[in-house]
Formats: sequence, C-alpha cells, structure tokens
Amino acid sequence: MIAIVAISLITFLIGASLYSFVFQKSYRNSYFSYEIFYTLICVYFGVLIGFGLLYFVLSFNGVLLVEGGVLQDTSQLETLAHSLYFSGVTLMTVGYGDITPIGWGRLLALIEALIGYILPAAFFLRIMQNAKRTYSDQEVDKERAKEL
Repeated sequence: MIAIVAISLITFLIGASLYSFVFQKSYRNSYFSYEIFYTLICVYFGVLIGFGLLYFVLSFNGVLLVEGGVLQDTSQLETLAHSLYFSGVTLMTVGYGDITPIGWGRLLALIEALIGYILPAAFFLRIMQNAKRTYSDQEVDKERAKEL
C-alpha cells in the first residue's frame, strides 16, 4: 500500500513539474522553444532507432551484442529488442554494462555515446543563438524607431 502511494505521489510530482515547465506563464518570456524541444526529441528517437537497427543488421554479420558476458542464441525479435535497448541506453547514459558490444560494435557504441553527449549542447547553443539574434533584431528595431 505504501509503495502504491509513493509511486502515485512521485508520478504526480513529475507530471506537475513537466506541466509547470512547459505551460506556466513565467516561462513564456524565456528562451524555451517548443519547436527546438520537439526537434531534439525527434532527433534523439531517430538516432536511437537508427543505431538500434544498425546493431540489429550488423548482428547478422558478426557484430554482436553480448548479454551478461555470454553470447546467447536469441530469436530475431529478441535481437531487435536487445539492439534497440542497447542503443537507447548507450545514447542516453553510455550504458549499464548488461549488454556489451563485440568487434566493430564497440566503435559504433562510442560514436553513439558521443552523439548522445553532443546533442543537448548543440541544441542549447542553437537556442542561445536564436535568442541573441532576436535580441539583435529588437535593438535594430529600436534604433529605427528612434530615427523616425
């Protein structure tokens, strides 16, 4: 019973935090951009699925993912699920170590982890660049208004 209450409370707090972040009036004048936020999510899913499918296809050519240190014989559907899981974990956290790539898969995992770290910074810089451009445009408009 305590676990259900705790999970419900945590879920409510996470939901309220996300709602507050996106919809509260205090953030409407900030540099938050729905377009860039949704683009970031789409790019993450694209990279995750792309690398997952890459691991899956390469698993037929010897680039394998080893689970628990043991090479396991799994069905194609399970291999696809493991590939997508490994891709997501590598992209978001650099891995847990429960699934390990072998061969060229290690290089792919390093590249995916690097992309996972660079993406947020790239989008943050994009937001700052847009904000700076908007500020510059406002200053130019003020100067033109003074001249008239």
